Amino acid sequence: MTPLFTISLLLLATTAAATTAASRLCSNITIPVQISSRQGLFKKFPILSNFETQAFSQDFTRRAHNLTQELLEDYRTLEGDFNISARYCRPEVAASSTIQLLTHGIGFDKTYWDLSYNNWNYSYVEVATENGYSTLAIDRLGIGNSSHGDPLNTIQAQAEVEALNEVTTKLRNGQVPGIDRIFNRVIHVGHSFGSIQSYWLSALYPNNTDGLVLTGFSPRGSFLATTVAAWNLHNAFLNQPFRFGFQASLPYRLSLNEENNPLRPPPPSLSYQLGLIEKALKRDGYSFTSEQLWELVASTEIGNIVTGFNDTKAPLKYPPGYLTTSDLTASQYVFLNPGFYDLGLAVLSEQTKQPVTTGELLTLGGFPSFSSFAGPVFVFDGDRDQPFCGGDCYAPTGTSSENIAAESKSLFPAQGVFGAYLQPNTGHGINFHYNATAGYHVIQRWLVEHGLRP
Repeated sequence: MTPLFTISLLLLATTAAATTAASRLCSNITIPVQISSRQGLFKKFPILSNFETQAFSQDFTRRAHNLTQELLEDYRTLEGDFNISARYCRPEVAASSTIQLLTHGIGFDKTYWDLSYNNWNYSYVEVATENGYSTLAIDRLGIGNSSHGDPLNTIQAQAEVEALNEVTTKLRNGQVPGIDRIFNRVIHVGHSFGSIQSYWLSALYPNNTDGLVLTGFSPRGSFLATTVAAWNLHNAFLNQPFRFGFQASLPYRLSLNEENNPLRPPPPSLSYQLGLIEKALKRDGYSFTSEQLWELVASTEIGNIVTGFNDTKAPLKYPPGYLTTSDLTASQYVFLNPGFYDLGLAVLSEQTKQPVTTGELLTLGGFPSFSSFAGPVFVFDGDRDQPFCGGDCYAPTGTSSENIAAESKSLFPAQGVFGAYLQPNTGHGINFHYNATAGYHVIQRWLVEHGLRP
């Protein structure tokens, strides 16, 4: 596949308003939730510039220090009404009474589960519905098109778990707007931080889940500092200002974003821009293949221009304290296994990435030490997962477990049905790797074999 063709597919994937695939019916819905969450009240600190975001990262990863405890002033109960944005899909032939509730991780939104790229070849939802399951993929509270909030003292892990629990209860009671049925069984499927929240829910509300699929997950938190450092965090509104822009912090954004503003003319065609880059490099004596040219563009700020990352007319308005990875190279370190992921899809992930809040980072380690849930639990990791395995899930564990993913069994002392699987040649961002679909089928087979048929 040529680089230009890859880019064309990328842009098509991000602009097409596709609502159905061959075997399913989907709709975007909004779910109102009312939550009560006991959580931390943290001392405010400067977080406006990217120098200040780096200072936060340095303090967060500082050896022998606990920034959460150092900033914690008190506790409070957060109560309020919020909206959760979701995408509901069901098999076209017959709707199932079992639904998979999909919760994304840091850096993503609900589209992580249903990537339309390359005709849905990387879509988890496509495989799940083909196997007879209904799915509900949510934007976590605070992210994407769900309700936003103060990034320090509102959007914290506990509040997001409470919102997830409310969505679960509404599914069971037939109270989700736009879904005209009751679901007898809810399987919680998470990725990374979404897996932590699904596990957290099972600990607080063990009777409100019928099964857990935890992808990109393990009990180990020792690699978190490396992950945060590798992200090279920026304020989202500074990193992609026209997409993430927070109008109160960038008052000039409105004038620059006017469609006919002469300061912001339409970008030249992709082929024209790449042609100029290619000529300039050859003039300076560089020799390269077309694939190397595409990698060069995708891994630098040039890629932001070529793919128009900031060209949006509906900014998400994230205030300072909503942080994001600096670029695709930072994301590769954390999420991707070099040589085994689709570069065009990785660029799409950069174009559609989502932030993490300071409050989430300060509270994500506060999950319960065990869950009394006694139902089926399946942990599914890429064998090269960095955030939860340090890049090698097969490395000696120092325990009786055969690999790091299998260590998760210790979190469930009630000894329900437990399984662990490592997907070969795969990093933390499982859904972006060439063999993602094979992994999705492994998950569906495991669910069926352990009593969670659609």
